[in-house]
Amino acid sequence: MTSNPETDVTAPLVQPTGLGQGWGVYGHGWALNLLAQAAQSGPRHAYLFLGPAQLGKTTLARSFAQALLCTGEGERPCAGCRACRLMGNGGLQGGHPDFRLIQPVDSSGEVDRADGTLRVEQAEAIIHEATLRPLEARYKIFLIQEMQSANTYFANKLLKTLEEPPPHVILLVTATERSLLLPTIVSRCQVLDLRPVDIRTAEQALIQRWQADAQQARLLARLSNGRMGWAVQRLQDADMWTQRQEMVAQVMQLAAADRVDRLAFAADLAANRDNRRLFDLLALWISWWRDVMLAQAGSPESCSNIDHLSDIQTLARSLSAQAVQAYLYTLERIEKYLHHTTNTRLALDVLALRMPRA
Repeated sequence: MTSNPETDVTAPLVQPTGLGQGWGVYGHGWALNLLAQAAQSGPRHAYLFLGPAQLGKTTLARSFAQALLCTGEGERPCAGCRACRLMGNGGLQGGHPDFRLIQPVDSSGEVDRADGTLRVEQAEAIIHEATLRPLEARYKIFLIQEMQSANTYFANKLLKTLEEPPPHVILLVTATERSLLLPTIVSRCQVLDLRPVDIRTAEQALIQRWQADAQQARLLARLSNGRMGWAVQRLQDADMWTQRQEMVAQVMQLAAADRVDRLAFAADLAANRDNRRLFDLLALWISWWRDVMLAQAGSPESCSNIDHLSDIQTLARSLSAQAVQAYLYTLERIEKYLHHTTNTRLALDVLALRMPRA
């Protein structure tokens, strides 16, 4: 019996056709082709990869860097030349002397992509290295992660390199939102505005490349909203699954709790000062209450949290659609607000108190 690639997630995954098909990147076909052509014919001096966290921006940018450093014949990267071997064996940091990865750091200088910042001394190091000729390749490549976390001094320093780039320097920049960057930085880059991978492609990739079972892949593809990095990280980290189950239990308990218990929960969450946990929790709440709304609308097949569908349908039957929609609107607004403030207590009080009572 022949499998149908439109419905069978075990059917061979269809990779982009043309250039870039050997990059090991899933989805983003238009961007992949654009970058593969640039690797063959000559790149611009700066590229900005935009999109939600854990979408695959760094994976795509790093593959592009490897293609630019590759010295093989034919389509690049070839995976066989010295440059490709160095990049392949060097982990995320890369092992090539003409490649640099710059990541946000905390106050002690340790890498912290969630809460750290890009600091002025990092920008000064880029400026200094940019004046030096490449050691082995045609280009010296700097991959800057989470540009939205840059402080003003870093951004202004980097702008000088963008305005007058040495011909051998390529800057690859990732960020979550265009609005969080200086317009002058955006205008000097070729912008690749990436979108989530479609759910079927994510499900296939998890099964075929990362050996997830069909049930895992189906759930992760939906929960990830097409963010491959998020899905792969959850697949490989059992602790994250445990944390998710705890968060699901919390939202169910909070929906049934009284005012006193809700305020106590908000106080504990604010006092914890763990931004990563806070935003993971809010992301789960948003997906959870969106699922409740979908169930109320008669579309449970579109829900993300399919392993808790019975709980979601129970809530959907016991609450008014108006209350759920109003809370989801409040939740999404406050989640955005919390990215730009350190005063979390009041916002969390509002979220806890306004959650519909089951």
